[in-house]
Amino acid sequence: MRACGNAVVSELPLSSGRRADIVILTRKGDLWIVEIKSSLADFRSDSKWGDYREHCDQLFFAVDDRFPLDVLPDDTGLIIADRYGAEIIREAPEHRLAAARRKAVTLRFARAAALRLQSAIDPGLAAES
Repeated sequence: MRACGNAVVSELPLSSGRRADIVILTRKGDLWIVEIKSSLADFRSDSKWGDYREHCDQLFFAVDDRFPLDVLPDDTGLIIADRYGAEIIREAPEHRLAAARRKAVTLRFARAAALRLQSAIDPGLAAES
């Protein structure tokens, strides 16, 4: 995603109390969520991803090339990934966020990114707060 010029925050807490694996802010200002599934058992044991639609314009699953693709919902995007890279195989349908929700998620994204950067630059500051 970074190679495409997008900003990325991993493990972003959402207002629903859920934590998204990856949230992407595109160059156009769209918000995407990518749910990573490491196995079929991981997919079957986790239904929280349905809640992510309320926090993004597009929802994707990222899996490896051995994952059984037929179990993934057709109304989500698909990314095939490994430790070297990833490729969007199927675009996700757009579910545009309302303006107030877009602002809230974008602010949450920005604050998380800024606080993580500050912690990396000044680790002592993070320990004090």
